[in-house]
Amino acid sequence: MIGAGPVGLLLGGLLRRAGVDVEILEQREHGSADSRAIGIHAPVLAALEDSGLTARLLEQAVRVTRGEARAQGKLLGVVRFDRLSTRFPFVATLPQSGTEAALALHSPAPQRGIGVSALRPESDHVELDTSSGTHRAPLVVLAGGPRSRELVYRSALGHSYPDRYLMTDADASDDQGPGTQMPARQDARTAVVHLESSGVLESFPLPGGRRRFVAWDSGATSGNPASQAPSVQDPAFQDPAAQRDRMARTLAAHGQPLTGAVSGFGVRRFVAPALRRHRLMVIGDAAHEVSPIGGQGMNLGLLDAATLAPLLTDWVRTGTAPEAQLRHWERTRLRSARRAAQLAALNTRLGRPLSPARDSARRNGVRLMLGPGTGRLFAHAYAMGLDAEA
Repeated sequence: MIGAGPVGLLLGGLLRRAGVDVEILEQREHGSADSRAIGIHAPVLAALEDSGLTARLLEQAVRVTRGEARAQGKLLGVVRFDRLSTRFPFVATLPQSGTEAALALHSPAPQRGIGVSALRPESDHVELDTSSGTHRAPLVVLAGGPRSRELVYRSALGHSYPDRYLMTDADASDDQGPGTQMPARQDARTAVVHLESSGVLESFPLPGGRRRFVAWDSGATSGNPASQAPSVQDPAFQDPAAQRDRMARTLAAHGQPLTGAVSGFGVRRFVAPALRRHRLMVIGDAAHEVSPIGGQGMNLGLLDAATLAPLLTDWVRTGTAPEAQLRHWERTRLRSARRAAQLAALNTRLGRPLSPARDSARRNGVRLMLGPGTGRLFAHAYAMGLDAEA
């Protein structure tokens, strides 16, 4: 196994639980304390229930049962996860470090500080060039995230969007003064998406009375923000102090003080043409990357791992690859990744700055999307109901 993020830890733990010997190689010397992916959706919770991991995750998580779309301080529509016909009618949110800690309890300890520079899959083994030498393994799963992708795929297959975002975790404010656009006393189980002419601001509940805020970043643009994406070449765009100032101004317009660190990120789209070559499998962000706006990227990888684990277990026990099941797994996971990428692209477009006329049209469109009849369909989609494992 290559990669000790959530996806690699999950697969390593599931295989170990089934009695399969697993080694996890990780280039990083230490686990990351950053909080990136925070939402765990219903299909993942259902897939992990028998292993006991779901109960462990839910001990810490906030159960988000409702989402609101707002603009100019007014409610446009509601997404009701708690009305979906599913075993877990909510989105469980917790920092990624908490997710990794829960998954690591059953996973083999990663061998850290080992980088992989080449993979050569053959019919009977996979050869790895690592910082500790060249090795052979009977099976290899690459779960090393986007940076490991070049070991298998051509980088030109992906697409980078011009959009950039700022992110922070902050103590949620209940003190919204007059004229602000944040609803007073936000429900601790409600996510809020503010669609403003200047760009989107998303707000998600976290444990401990905190919230994750993600905002479209105007960056170093000048003039009409609807006509120009952030210029990442401008040093002012990358400057941490400038990023913090832009996020503080965005939050202040919604009555929310900035109390935490600020980071920036871009948006990429990548769906691999294949997930398997001989005895090498690729899962997680190494195989498919979608916009974080929508929160399905980590979940796609976790479902890759949960559905691959029994197939690898069967392969190891019998000595024969379950070819038909592996082909089915590959087809369904790629189909799910493409659907998630399409939904993420829609979310990205909806969150961009717009002129007054287009902003008005967007508000009307969102009202229709989340209205009677169609609202339940969008709740189903945003809760990963379109995934093959849902």
